Amino acid sequence: LSDSNSTSVADPSKSLRSPLIVLRVKVDQAEKAFFGYATNISRSGLFIATTNPRQAENHFVIEFALPDPLGCQVQCTCAVVWSRQYSRKSIYGPGMGLKFVDLPEELAEAIDAWVQHRLPCPTVET
Repeated sequence: LSDSNSTSVADPSKSLRSPLIVLRVKVDQAEKAFFGYATNISRSGLFIATTNPRQAENHFVIEFALPDPLGCQVQCTCAVVWSRQYSRKSIYGPGMGLKFVDLPEELAEAIDAWVQHRLPCPTVET
């Protein structure tokens, strides 16, 4: 994605994805905390399975830990690109597709490398 403020969908051919399960995703908003399960990640974003997806174009700070071999703690702003509500008629579960807005380039490159080659994350100074 060329514009970090854009809410367009990432081109799958440019951002390979991996079915990595990130067990806890925390979104703080005032006193409330949202927890969901990330099941798909790329350098440009991730999918979070949740029964309470947020509306498209909603921006918020997200925090999650990537498991070994990445072993990175990630905190960045993201934007909801699309969301899907629960429906008994759907074969797909509820959730939302998120685009990273300000993910540090070092982490984006590490996620990309891991997806392609399963390499560990570098240390990122905050």
